[in-house]
Amino acid sequence: MPSHLFADRPAQPPEPGMVDALISQTRRLRGDVDAVRRDAVLDEDDEDDPKNRWQRALCDLAVHQLDDLGAHLSQLKVGMPGEPSAPPALEPASAESPDRLPRVDAVPAVVPEPGAAYGGPAPARTGSLLSRVGSAEWNLLTDEVSWSEELFQIFGRAPENGPMSLDELPSMVFAEDQPVLQAMVTDCLIDGKPIDGEFRIVRTDGRVRTLHMTGEPVLDADGCTASMWAVLRDVSELRRSERAVRESRDSLQHRRHVERTERRVAVELQEAVLPPWRGSLRFAHGGPGAPLDVAGHYLPAASTGLIGGDWYDALALPDGDALLTVGDLTGHGVSATSSMAMLLGALRGMAVAGIRPGALMGHLNQLLETAAQPALGSAMCCRYDPATQTLSWAQAGHPAPLLFRDGTGRALTRPDGVLLGATAGAAYEEADVRLLPGDLLVLHTDGLTRGTGGAQDDSGTRRLLSLAPRLAGARDAQDCVRAVVEEFGEAPREDDACVMVVHVGR
Repeated sequence: MPSHLFADRPAQPPEPGMVDALISQTRRLRGDVDAVRRDAVLDEDDEDDPKNRWQRALCDLAVHQLDDLGAHLSQLKVGMPGEPSAPPALEPASAESPDRLPRVDAVPAVVPEPGAAYGGPAPARTGSLLSRVGSAEWNLLTDEVSWSEELFQIFGRAPENGPMSLDELPSMVFAEDQPVLQAMVTDCLIDGKPIDGEFRIVRTDGRVRTLHMTGEPVLDADGCTASMWAVLRDVSELRRSERAVRESRDSLQHRRHVERTERRVAVELQEAVLPPWRGSLRFAHGGPGAPLDVAGHYLPAASTGLIGGDWYDALALPDGDALLTVGDLTGHGVSATSSMAMLLGALRGMAVAGIRPGALMGHLNQLLETAAQPALGSAMCCRYDPATQTLSWAQAGHPAPLLFRDGTGRALTRPDGVLLGATAGAAYEEADVRLLPGDLLVLHTDGLTRGTGGAQDDSGTRRLLSLAPRLAGARDAQDCVRAVVEEFGEAPREDDACVMVVHVGR
């Protein structure tokens, strides 16, 4: 709006009721934002989490901006500062310019402290609006300089030392910001351009502050620059909050990029290691005994970023037996999938070499103990002999296979075995069970059936066993897997899971 110094008509302030309504709205909004900020701090689980830092920085910035808005509205309510005297011969650089800025002199002391006006705590500030906005005028005809009291406070300069001239002002400005100030002053004095820019100063007490300077030249009757006036505002906290938002946002974006990259690597590694077959895998042994029809499926966690160390595998061994295994390593991401790949590779190699399930579990336990990335894991390893239709199996802290026969299901009795990587030199027992043509085995990791009631909650296992009638009527192993996925795959799960169904042919 036109400068009050040279306006050809008095400014028309808004109605008091309108300003009061805006102040009330700002107070309510400021209180709401401050409550959100407090909750963001209280609910924080990780001080170093980029998302938490970004949320707090945004709240702090919003509070700073609302504090400034509230102070400005309060100043508007108080009214225009007292009119300073000015030489009658002077006139504005452009009397018709709608972008003129009002000169700011002493603001009445009733302006509220930012934050206090809204009934809640505010971030550390340099003080009220009184100490954050000041004005100055440099008269080029008389060399007189006038500073408002607030400007002395902003610069940390004692009033008895007097105001600084335009030549002295750069001595308190950062060296790299001095060209910015010089350009603004030169453009104003020589070309008559308005001033609008920022620079940093080092106060007399050593504190660094960021100032936003706006102003205009004042012309005499001949159109020559007679003086320059400016309003200087301390925006240090506002800029600091903006910088915190940018830095926390960049940190959050970087972390998300790293997470996406790690997830892609984990998925690719998992797909490279898990069985390449899709659908059923039939073991056609040349000797006596029925073949096996096998199908498996991986169920991801509700959070797509939680790619874990679950595996399932079926392998025809050189002696005609079949290897059947499922397992789960602790952790998620590339670390878990790489450890899973190492463990599954070792398991396949030892099974091909003829090592029995119990001894094989012991070797895997030793392998995890000496691994560069320590981890715990549960696993189950089965070796099926089609000639005798015998399943020999061992487990390491893993759910037992479920055997479905004649339309009913039950869990096999588990042989002793602790988690892999938990105890040095652990021994693992083996158990044997004879399978009949038409039998169905369901092998799975604990993420499939884990309930919400802790380790003793077997509701998931009961749900799986209740599928017996449906599984009995399935056409093949793949149809059985589909039934399990339909039952368990829709509900959100905290962890990923694997399921593998083995059908003994007739």
